[in-house]
Amino acid sequence: MRTQHLQAGEATLAVTEAGEGQPIVFLHAFPVDSRMWTPQIAGLRHAWRGIAPDLRGFGGSATPRVPARTIGAHADDVIAVIEALRVGPVVLAGLSMGGYIAFECWRRRPGVVRALVLADTRAEADTDEARSKRVTMQALARGAGSAAVIDAMLPNLLGATTQTANPHLGLEVRAWASATPAAGVVDALEVLRTRPDSRPTLPTITCPTLVIVGREDTLTPPAVAHVMRDGIAGARYVEIPEAGHLANIEQPEAFTRALNDFLSTL
Repeated sequence: MRTQHLQAGEATLAVTEAGEGQPIVFLHAFPVDSRMWTPQIAGLRHAWRGIAPDLRGFGGSATPRVPARTIGAHADDVIAVIEALRVGPVVLAGLSMGGYIAFECWRRRPGVVRALVLADTRAEADTDEARSKRVTMQALARGAGSAAVIDAMLPNLLGATTQTANPHLGLEVRAWASATPAAGVVDALEVLRTRPDSRPTLPTITCPTLVIVGREDTLTPPAVAHVMRDGIAGARYVEIPEAGHLANIEQPEAFTRALNDFLSTL
């Protein structure tokens, strides 16, 4: 894998790539970075050019000159990366926060999107209760740092099977997330808190779409994945057994197989 830094509008983003062929852009979840997509980039590299940016405030893009505090700012960054690499239209795969950004990319520039993969995410905006919890987490990040936030989140990020059978993965996820500066965590929580409702967007999506979710996901459970499946005409739907919110690293072989099956139809 190779990593380069690309100027993307107001930000310089670290972008990791591997493989040759048709482009697929992977958008990571909060509060980790692009390393979460390593199994999929490696598993598809024989036929696909995997491109995984660290979103502004995360990973190798952790100290932006201008912070991203809206979903639109992140979407503009992603579109700028696609244009800088001259690879559009692309398959756009987003998990959790990455899925919210993928929705916004479609709204802003559908011409750069060949297909969508919406993984362990939801179309709905935050409820009032969820927004209040984001504010509490922002205060925790400011006072105690990003590690305190991940400690509060980790029990819900991984499924029950993973927590029992693969506790080492929890330690790895904690290490990734703890490397995110507190300021990046605070900014990302603001992005999540203020994101728009994407349910009106669902019937406008005309590109091939895969909705994929971990069966043990408690943050964005199968019931909310059904909203996307039913709202996007022709969407394919896959549940990953024994996986929670980070299904792609909890069951990487099953997730990559489902992704490859979808890509083979394009």
